[in-house]
Amino acid sequence: MGLLPDQPRGRVLVAKLGLDGHDRGVKVVARILRDAGFEVIYTGLRQTPETVVAAARDEDVDAVGLSMLSGAHLALAPPVVAGLRAAGIDAPVVVGGIVPDRDVVTLLEAGVAAVIGPGSTAAEVVAVVDEAIANR
Repeated sequence: MGLLPDQPRGRVLVAKLGLDGHDRGVKVVARILRDAGFEVIYTGLRQTPETVVAAARDEDVDAVGLSMLSGAHLALAPPVVAGLRAAGIDAPVVVGGIVPDRDVVTLLEAGVAAVIGPGSTAAEVVAVVDEAIANR
C-alpha cells in the first residue's frame, strides 16, 4: 500500500553536532529524505546534544539523523540517544558520515539505530531511515 501525497513517511530531524562546519552532505541527505516523502527539519550547524534533544521534542519527530564528519561521533551521538530517552522521546537516531568501522559497534551499543557511511545511495539512506522508524 503506497502513501498518499499528503501523508509524509515521518518527521525526521537532521542536525550537525559540534564544531564541524561541513554541511553539504547533511543538506543532500535532507533533500533525499524530503524528496522521498519525509518531513525534514534541519537544525543547522554547531548544535549540541541538548539542542538536538530539545528540537526533537519540540518538533515531535519520528527519527533523528546526525551528520558527523569531525571524528566526534563517540563523544556526541551517545548523549543525544541518552537525552532523547531521558526526555521520553522514542525516536531512533541514525548517524551518517565518516565513522570508522571500529566505532560502529560502539555507537550501536550506545543505542544508535544505524550508521550510514560515505557512498551510500539515496535508496539506502531512505531504506535505513524507514527501517529505523519501523523498528522503534
